[in-house]
Amino acid sequence: MDTGSTSRNRPAKGRGAVSNPDGRFERLNRDPYDDGWAAEEGIPPLRTTVRIEQCRTIIAHNDSPDIPFDQSINPYRGCEHGCVYCYARPSHAYAGLSAGLDFETKLFAKTNAAERLRAELARPGYICRPLALGSNTDPYQPIERRYRVMRQILEVLSECEHPLTIVTKSALIERDLDLLAPMARKHLVHAFVSVTTLDRSLARRLEPRAAAPARRLEAVQRLAAAGVPVGVMVAPVIPALNDHDIENILERARAAGADWAGYVLLRLPHEVKDLFREWLARHEPLRAEHVMSLVQGARGGRDNDPRFGVRMRGTGAVADLIGNRFAVACRRLGFNEEERELDCTRFRAPVAGPQLALF
Repeated sequence: MDTGSTSRNRPAKGRGAVSNPDGRFERLNRDPYDDGWAAEEGIPPLRTTVRIEQCRTIIAHNDSPDIPFDQSINPYRGCEHGCVYCYARPSHAYAGLSAGLDFETKLFAKTNAAERLRAELARPGYICRPLALGSNTDPYQPIERRYRVMRQILEVLSECEHPLTIVTKSALIERDLDLLAPMARKHLVHAFVSVTTLDRSLARRLEPRAAAPARRLEAVQRLAAAGVPVGVMVAPVIPALNDHDIENILERARAAGADWAGYVLLRLPHEVKDLFREWLARHEPLRAEHVMSLVQGARGGRDNDPRFGVRMRGTGAVADLIGNRFAVACRRLGFNEEERELDCTRFRAPVAGPQLALF
C-alpha cells in the first residue's frame, strides 16, 4: 500500500477535505511515497496554524452582476470550518497552498484589519455602500475567539454608523449582539445564518467544525429576539444529498424568527470539483455517481458552470425543480415579503490616525 492511500485518502478527524492536492499554480507536483515508517509511527494529527497577515487594504470590490453587493471584507484567509464544498477553497492557491487540507489548517488572520478599515473609510472620496462580511470565508470561524478581528471591524463600523451584512455558520455571532442590536435599530445590519442540512451526521462530515444545525437555528432565534433582522441561507443545495431538507430548514428557520431566505446550488470551481468527488467516494460511495449525475444535469453536463446569471441557480430540470420547491415554500411560510433597506445616510467618516476632531 502506498502513502497515497494513507495520507491522501484517509479522512482526517475533524477535517472536511480528504486530500491535500498541490495548488494549481505550483510548478512542481509532489507524490507521496510509503517508505514503511508511516504504518509504524502513525500519521501525526493535523493542527491548525495561523499566520498573522498585515494587509495593505481591507475593502475588496467586485462588479459581478449576480452578487448583491459591490464591496466586502474578509477578516481571515482560509477557514477552519472545513466545509468540503466551499467555493473559496481555490483562493488558497494564490498563497502557494492547497485548496484541500491546507485551506482549513493553514489560516491567515488580518490583525490590522480595523486599522486599515478606519483609514479607508476616512478617505475623502469614499462612498458609503453596505459592506458584506462573510462573502468568502466565515468571519466567525473558531479562531475569531482568539484573534477578534471581526469584533474590531464591527466596532469601527458601529462607531461610524456604516451599514453591513453578515453571513455565517457560527453561533459566535451572538457574542457581538451588544454591537449588532443597536445597529439594527438604526437599520444598519442584516444577518444571515447558513444552514446546509438538519442531519447532524451529514453536517459533521460536510462541514466538520461549523456549529451544529440546531445551534445555528438557536442563533437565528437569539438574533431575532434581539431585534436583528435575520435570514437563512440554504446553501449549498446538493441534489440527492441535502435537497430533501429544503422545506424543513425553512420551516425551522421561520419558527426561529428568520424573515428572509435564499439558496445557492452547489458550485464546484477549480480544485473543489475534485475535492468534492473524493469526499463523495469516501463518505457517500453508494450515492456518489447519482449525486454527480444530477449536479452535471444542472450544470450543462459539466461539474461546474461559472457563467454569471446561472452559476448560483443552475439550469435544467433538476435546477428548476429545486428553484420551484424553494419558491413555493417561501410563499407558504411568508419569507421575503418585506424589503429591508440598509441606511447609508447615517455614515460618518472616522478620523484617520491619532488626530482628534476639532469639534
